[in-house]
Amino acid sequence: MRVLVVEDERRLARLLRRVLEEERYTVDEAHDGVEGEDLARTGVHDVIILDVMLPGRDGLTVCRNLRRDRVATPILMLTARDTVPDRVTGLDAGADDYLVKPFAFAELLARLRALTRRRTPELAPTRLEAGDLVMDLVKHEVTRAGKVIDLTPREYALLEYFLRHPGHVLSRARLLEAVWRYDAEVTSNVVDIYVHYLREKIDRGFERKLLHTVRGAGYVLRP
Repeated sequence: MRVLVVEDERRLARLLRRVLEEERYTVDEAHDGVEGEDLARTGVHDVIILDVMLPGRDGLTVCRNLRRDRVATPILMLTARDTVPDRVTGLDAGADDYLVKPFAFAELLARLRALTRRRTPELAPTRLEAGDLVMDLVKHEVTRAGKVIDLTPREYALLEYFLRHPGHVLSRARLLEAVWRYDAEVTSNVVDIYVHYLREKIDRGFERKLLHTVRGAGYVLRP
């Protein structure tokens, strides 16, 4: 389960990450509204924890923008404002649930579980496919033409991002941000290296190639 935390209070963001990772969630962080909205649009998250008071773009605006553009990821909104009109405003902006600070982490986890249970199968696929390449998100297993492909965690994350954006030309910078975003030591050439690794595993030995280079632009997975 992948969670996006959009929270400008760094201490709270770190605490949320630690608690969520202990519960085996994969966590992405953003610390302002603009970055948070950009990450939310990738569609890779199962739920979004969104603070109301954010620099750059406030959480209510982020929520409205996402709903306007049909981003249906469940949103749990965090705020220090606890009046009824404030809660109504947040829910009317498109939030699925509302939690007032300070809160107990046990309650936050329970609300996340409730939100993810509500998702319809269309919004929470258990498989990603490109032709005869299948990623089973429940088993954490990748196969092509029925043959199991052994991937490292980083290769799996990179392939998942490609599978969630089939037919889209993805730049090295975008892939670096999506898959290696918290590792400041990496450079863009690491993307080329891992794309090569993926090709060796998902395309080698198959007549039809799935992963292609677009010269000067990046890479694309063509089903």
